[in-house]
Amino acid sequence: MDHDHDFEWRPGETLEVDGEAARTEASWFREVLGRYASGVTVVTTMTGTASGESPIGMTCQSFTSVSLDPPLVAFLPTRQSRAYAAIRRSGTFCVNLLAADQADVSDRMAGPSDDKFAGLAWHPAPGTGAPILDGVVGYVDCTVEAIHEAGDHVIVVGRVVDLATGEDTKPLVYHRGDYTTTG
Repeated sequence: MDHDHDFEWRPGETLEVDGEAARTEASWFREVLGRYASGVTVVTTMTGTASGESPIGMTCQSFTSVSLDPPLVAFLPTRQSRAYAAIRRSGTFCVNLLAADQADVSDRMAGPSDDKFAGLAWHPAPGTGAPILDGVVGYVDCTVEAIHEAGDHVIVVGRVVDLATGEDTKPLVYHRGDYTTTG
């Protein structure tokens, strides 16, 4: 079976598709769903390494509120995401709502680098210690409430332990394969 690994679903997410017909179908699926504008977030946590704790993060567009009582949110990472593996181990994460001028942060967190936080200003969230990036329009700090299998992704449900607004500026939005802002 022909496995192709170069179909990009979202920034930084490369998925395996089987053959040309599956690639065509996946491209059409992406084209149609790309008409829906979504906010851009960076989901972060701290991970233990041989040299101590270090920050890890990933760009994520698939973020949503779930419940007001109790306060729950969800995001949907790919199963093979290193950041998701760290979040699963730590049991905590912080969703950083990116500002319009943070496309470079989104691109950095979507890439394969082992040192995504080099030179990036952040501070620990008061509830979990997960990184809050400087300059975001808001953040939602969470503990993992549940994880559900969902095809080549998982649905991570988080219980909100802290949240706040940040910079009073326009958010970063992703629409039709590119970054944009709202009015």
